[in-house]
Amino acid sequence: MSKAHDKHSHPAPNSGDKDATSSAGAPPSADTEALQGQLEAALLETAKYKDQCLRSMADLDNFRRRAARDMEETRRTASAALLEDLLPALDNLRLGLQSAMQAHPEAKAVIDGIKLIADQLRSILTQHGLKEIDPLGQAFDAKFHEAVAEQPSDKIAEGHVLQVLRPGYVLNDRLLRAASVVVSAGKK
Repeated sequence: MSKAHDKHSHPAPNSGDKDATSSAGAPPSADTEALQGQLEAALLETAKYKDQCLRSMADLDNFRRRAARDMEETRRTASAALLEDLLPALDNLRLGLQSAMQAHPEAKAVIDGIKLIADQLRSILTQHGLKEIDPLGQAFDAKFHEAVAEQPSDKIAEGHVLQVLRPGYVLNDRLLRAASVVVSAGKK
């Protein structure tokens, strides 16, 4: 063998080398203990950074969900303001159609055309979460109905809606406007 090859060769475990036998049974050296301490510190630091990373990822997920929820709520709020402004126009359209049907039956074709437009508008608003409250004959509910009068009735039970003067509206389960109603006082 050449001298270069001998330089890189390692002694056999039981070759009788003094260093090999003395290190097997001897306590770890100061260098080994220092390295072990550094390894433990590095493992602790790694665990700390892993925990911070997991927490940061969870915080980011929570932030994304909260931002999406806030954006949806902002969209709903903006829709609510617009729809609240449209409600009087819907009321006027409904009243105008009722009046035209009673006063001008000869204009049936025009009235039918306007009805189609009104139905289309209601359909679009429904697709965006607007629901009309039409409580005729239902029990009076102060959460959704505004009683403007009370009248006796032989046909409608006491405490039930006798007449709807103005429909109410709910947007995505949030009351926009209570229905204005006349409540039955029962039989005379």
